[in-house]
Amino acid sequence: MATAPIGRPNRLFRNLNAKIAAIPMIATALVIFVGGTAWTVLYSFTNSRLLPRFNFVGIEQYQRLWAAPRWLVAVENLVIYGVLSLVFSLLIGFVMAALLDQKIRFENTFRTILLYPFALSFIVTGLIWQWLLNPEFGIQKVVRDLGWESFSFDPLYDSRIVIYGILIAALWQGTGLIMCLMLAGLRGIDEDIWKASRVDGIPVWKTYLFIVIPMMRPVFVTTLVIIAAGIVKVYDLVVAQTSGGPGIASEVPAKYVYDYMFFAQNLGQGFAASTMMLLSVIIVVVPWAYLEFGGRRRG
Repeated sequence: MATAPIGRPNRLFRNLNAKIAAIPMIATALVIFVGGTAWTVLYSFTNSRLLPRFNFVGIEQYQRLWAAPRWLVAVENLVIYGVLSLVFSLLIGFVMAALLDQKIRFENTFRTILLYPFALSFIVTGLIWQWLLNPEFGIQKVVRDLGWESFSFDPLYDSRIVIYGILIAALWQGTGLIMCLMLAGLRGIDEDIWKASRVDGIPVWKTYLFIVIPMMRPVFVTTLVIIAAGIVKVYDLVVAQTSGGPGIASEVPAKYVYDYMFFAQNLGQGFAASTMMLLSVIIVVVPWAYLEFGGRRRG
């Protein structure tokens, strides 16, 4: 039977104090998060109404969910909002970071101004942009007062483009954080790489595209996960700006879950919808974990 070499403590007892101190946190995570998640998934297969009751009905709640026009609109909005938010957040954040990385004057001031919207809550951001996009006294009114009488810009009141009005507010608030993450990644690039590319006569855009961006892969992966998590749980902006309107045109899954659990008093349907949201999160997290930890293991 193999034993640990003399003088080397068993790995199980290494950093024992830290492991003991982590027990309450691990227990809390297991009981509240894992246990709560399992409880939600389990009761999504019941017909619970006002109170949870274990009356198993199979996949009936999921069939009703995917047959509901409101849920289909919510999923469609989430896809549109998610794809555009992902693309524009990364693009705008990276461009702003690249510009700030040029050692410009008053960099700290610009960085603070660009990051400031992220310090606001989503409710405040939603109310600000609700006022700005209001046709009675917002951007449309200001431009018309300047002489452009035919100018029209009221996305929150048009069911065809309302989700884009919500996207504007989300980008205004979130791109500052993405910029800071990208800037940190750019500052981690060795200065010798920039000097070598200039000596070789490589255009700046090619340096970014083929050298810098591949080297920033960990930053991009982390940023993608942060953005994706925000996309799945978007709720505050919608409630503050449109409350899901006009009609159900700006409905999103998180609002659907909240309304069914606390207003419609249909816990089974709310649990089923939240389980589908959990599934979307798993679809994001599993590839990230594989790219992040599987790549390190292979390396």
